[in-house]
Amino acid sequence: MDLFQPFALGYLLGSVPFGLILTRLAGAGDLREIGSGSIGATNVLRTGRKGLAAATVLLDAGKGVLAVLLAARLWPGTEGIAAIGAIIGHCFPIWLRFNGGKGFATAAGVCLALSLKVMLVCAAIWAAVLALSRISSVSSLAAIIAAPVIALMFGFTAMVPIMLVIAAIVVFQHRANIARLRAGTEPRVGSKS
Repeated sequence: MDLFQPFALGYLLGSVPFGLILTRLAGAGDLREIGSGSIGATNVLRTGRKGLAAATVLLDAGKGVLAVLLAARLWPGTEGIAAIGAIIGHCFPIWLRFNGGKGFATAAGVCLALSLKVMLVCAAIWAAVLALSRISSVSSLAAIIAAPVIALMFGFTAMVPIMLVIAAIVVFQHRANIARLRAGTEPRVGSKS
């Protein structure tokens, strides 16, 4: 089975930098020069544009969903490869010299397309941790690390290695956040820094 096609499809869909596009179209400047410099929704929120941040979440998640659904339709059985491609595309887009986002929203979309049950439990974990910590990176890391465990608990064994790879990428992309958490300097939701 040729895995290049579903991977390339996922990568190309994942590499569309919606946060950067939306903030530029809205006249909010170059997102990479604001806050953390990430192209994701949390950094879009630092522009003060809640609507843009919400749109970024939906579009970034949507490209993960689309990658999985298209792969299922075109090359059944390759959904996981397309899912990983979408995360790699978002985190390392060729258009931005391989410097993209942290991958959480796209991972949420991939998880939704692979299993609604797993996604709902991860969303509950994300919401609970965010409510307690008020730190976006902590809630994202908690949910993504839990995803392969939850998939295993529900018996979705084929999903486990996919979510392990995705979790590893997302955790790697959060390495600066982890360093700030250790230093006690990680900003809380709503902070401009």
